[in-house]
Order: sequence, then C-alpha cells, then structure tokens
Amino acid sequence: MKKNGAQILAQCLVELGVKYIFGIPGAKIDALFDALIDTSIKVILCHHEQNAVFMAGIMGRLTGKPGVVLVTSGPGVSNLITGLLTATTEGDPIVALGGNVSRSMKLKEAHQSTDNVRITEAATKSSVEVSLAENIPEIIENAFRTAQTPRAGAVFVSIPQDVLLEDASKVKPIALSPPATGPAPKDSIEKAARLFAQAKTPVLLLGLEASRRENATEIRNLLSKTRIPTISTYQAAGVIPKSLLDCFVGRVGLFKNQPGDQLLDEADLVITIGYSPVEYVPEIWNSKGKKQIIHIDYKPANIHSAYAPTVENIGDISKTLRLLTEQFPTRATVQNGEKIAKLQNELDEKISKGKSLKGKLLHPLRFIHDINQVIDEKTTIVSDIGTHYMWLARYLFSHQPHHLLFSNGQQTLGVALPWAIATRLIRPEGQIISVSGDGGFLFSATELETAVREKLSFVHCVWCDGAYDMVRQQQLIKYNRETAVAFNRINHVQFAESFGAKGYRVEGSEEFLPTLKKALLDEGPVLIEIPIDYSHNRELFELTREPGH
Repeated sequence: MKKNGAQILAQCLVELGVKYIFGIPGAKIDALFDALIDTSIKVILCHHEQNAVFMAGIMGRLTGKPGVVLVTSGPGVSNLITGLLTATTEGDPIVALGGNVSRSMKLKEAHQSTDNVRITEAATKSSVEVSLAENIPEIIENAFRTAQTPRAGAVFVSIPQDVLLEDASKVKPIALSPPATGPAPKDSIEKAARLFAQAKTPVLLLGLEASRRENATEIRNLLSKTRIPTISTYQAAGVIPKSLLDCFVGRVGLFKNQPGDQLLDEADLVITIGYSPVEYVPEIWNSKGKKQIIHIDYKPANIHSAYAPTVENIGDISKTLRLLTEQFPTRATVQNGEKIAKLQNELDEKISKGKSLKGKLLHPLRFIHDINQVIDEKTTIVSDIGTHYMWLARYLFSHQPHHLLFSNGQQTLGVALPWAIATRLIRPEGQIISVSGDGGFLFSATELETAVREKLSFVHCVWCDGAYDMVRQQQLIKYNRETAVAFNRINHVQFAESFGAKGYRVEGSEEFLPTLKKALLDEGPVLIEIPIDYSHNRELFELTREPGH
C-alpha cells in the first residue's frame, strides 16, 4: 500500500506506544493530523501551543516516556519555547513535532517560514529538521531516545510540508527498547561508603531524579537500613513514605529559612541523589564551599565553586543505590536523633497552626490543613507558581512520588491547569486537585474548555488577591514599594460557567472544606475561587542568618 511521509510518521508514533498527542493544527502540518485519524492515537486539541507542551511535559514526567506535542509552522513553533525550556530544565521528556514550509521555500521569504531548528535549539536537548521522508523512522526513534535518556528533556523535530506528502512506501518504522545502563563503578561506590562511615552528621539531599519510581524504592531501602537524616528539593516531593518520616526534615529551596536548612548547615557530608543545582542553588546551602559531597546521578555534576563533589557515583541511580545500601552500615535509629526530632517538631508546629486559623480570608496553612482532610495516597496535587507554591512546597506532605507536582527549575507560570488535564488522562483513578494564584491562572485559563470538552474531572483552586504576589513580596523587601503587580479582580465562578464548568466561591475560611468535599463529587472540571490571606507571606522570603553571624 502506498504511504506518504505523514502516514509513516503516524505509524512510527503508534509503534513507539504514543497514546495522546497535544496540539493545534495548521496548513503546514495538516497532513499528519489527517494521518493520525487512522491510528489509535487520541489528539487533544488545545487553545495555545504553550499549554499543549505543558501537557506533554507532565505526561512525560509521570510516565517516563516522552509526551508528544504537534503544532504548525511559524508562531505554532515559536509558541512552544517556554514549555520546551521548562521540560528540559526540569527533566521531563518531550518530543515536539512542528511543521515548516516546503523545502523549496526554505531560503525564501514565505508565509510562516522560520528557522525552526535555530529558534528551538536553546530550549531543547536536540533540534533537527527532516530532509527526506525516508529518514523519518530513524529521526523519530533518535528523538524519543534522546528525550528520555537521563537527564530527560525536550527534543524538537521540524517537518517541512512537502516531506509529509513525499512517497514513503518502502520505509519501515523503527521502535527499539531504550538501552540499559549499569551502576556506578565499584571503586567510587567503595569510596562513598568509606566517606559515609567517617561522617558524623551526614545528610541525604534528594533531587528531581529521586522521584523516579525505581529510584524512590531504592532510597526507601537505603533509609530503612541506615536511618540517614533526609531533606528534599520541591521536585522530590513524595519519595519519603509515612513509615520513614522520622528521618525526614522537610523540603528546601529558593530561600534559606527552613528546618532542613539548619540540618544542611551542620552537615559534614551531603549525599545528593538525582539533584540539579537549578532546584536549589548550592551557593545558598553551601555558601562557604567546604562541605564534602557525594554526588549520585546518571551524569557527572555541573561543577560550581559551591558544588564540587568529593565522590561522584555516575550510572543508573537505582542500581547504584542498591550497591551502596549493601555497603553502608546498619543503624537502628536516626543519626543525630535529638537534633532531628527538634527540627521536625518545629516543622510540625508550623503546619499544625493551620487548624486554628479562621477569618473571612483563608490562610494558606488553613488551606493545607483542610486539604489534608480529604486527600489520600492516590490523590495528585498540582501546583502552579506563586507564593502558594512556596506554602505548598514547604508544608503539604506527600508520600508517593509524583503526586505533588511543581515547576521548580524554571518556575513557569500557568502550568497547573494544563498539568491537571494531562494528569487526569493518564490517572483515571484518584482525586486531582490543582492550585494556582489568580495571576498564574489567567496564563492558561482557556484550557478550561479543553477539560470540559474532554469530560475530565478535577478540582482547580484559585487563590485570589488581585496581584502577582510572589513578585510583589520581593519588590517590597528590596525597594519598600511595589510596581506593576496588581490587576483587577475577575469573577471566576462566571468565568468557569461560561466554559461549561462548575464554579464555587468561598466566602470565609469555614466554607472551604465543605465546598471542596462537594466539588470532589462533581463530574467534570470544577473551579473554586478562594479569597486568600497573604498577611504572613513576608516570612516566606526572610533569610536565615549564617551560623556565627
């Protein structure tokens, strides 16, 4: 049977196990959209290419396999950049496919003609253009391999319009299993074990790669044996189960003012697992650059003056951890237990304040207290960026990897709603609650129609104060005044209803929990407008003084 480039590309995607594609069609890429009709792949039509790539990115994070986004030429491609950059920075595998003008028009001024490769290469791991239809299978296979090889990220493939129409009848799809890798070398594992045995106050610092399910399993085994005091970045949320909370002193990031930061200050050895400096800059937590560091990752460390590991264990993280667990000594109790208990108590006291906070405005800690009354191990919490992200990252605990989701590397506004949509597609069971500020919500709010059209059930909470508060707080600290952060309030209930979704408004702190319980029983997407009490936000940004200062 005669097949063109579009049809063979669609067949390649099927062979690679793609179930969903997110995107927006256009003339330069419509042949591929047409070919996908005859496959099992479901195309999710979005309202902006940036939101489409957000959806593909979180699908990649949650499944470990590249999410796919498909867009047309010109602005269709350029609108991908923020999402591609977010995915590459934060380790989310994506394959983005973008149309382009025909090859004969490439060097001429033409409608929607752009240099797709150059415009996307700074935001991706790899960016290539297909020159012949016969090359499609190998280019797509390499794109998927590159996207999901740690550290995962985005790969862009540009496809000229005429390549999609070119004959490809003799071309066969290629779909190979990802190559397996081994543990770190024996000598580096032994050196790490000796370093740990000599340490008096070791600390485990979990990064984004710790959240891979196989890595989380081995981290739990390691902690069960060694009882190492542990902290994590925001993106490693959920790695520590309830049974190991006596080892855990919370999450750290952005500003040095958490109990976990005190633990880092006193550590003579920091063992990082799957950590990237973009999650929490080492110049903040290791400002003197004197700590011994064991770096456990898929790839060598990105060296900073404050992050120059004593030992690097490079290889498959789960396999490396398995060998380290065998060599590390067994301990019955948490090391430096009295200090750890004190720091944990400090964190617990902060979180427990939420129960008693009342008023016309809902305090963030009360929100966290109330949400803890309805969530379970199957619940997924999705956070946008803003001061709400800092409250949730510090004080909302999760005990399953990738069930509390943050944009931590780029801190990208507008991810929450698109992420909730894609999460529901691949997690049909369990509650999904997404949270954004009223500023970030408007970045991607039109995708509410996508959720309604696809009949996807989740609850989206909007914390409303009429400003970009995370920016405002920092302006006030630096300049003692604010500028260009306030905007008009909108009626979120009417907004939701205009798209065919349900909307609720909370009028006081006592109304939130019953409203949330009701919303979780509704079908389809539900939006809850929450007037938020940001009176204590300044404390999120206050820095802890260095010891001895």
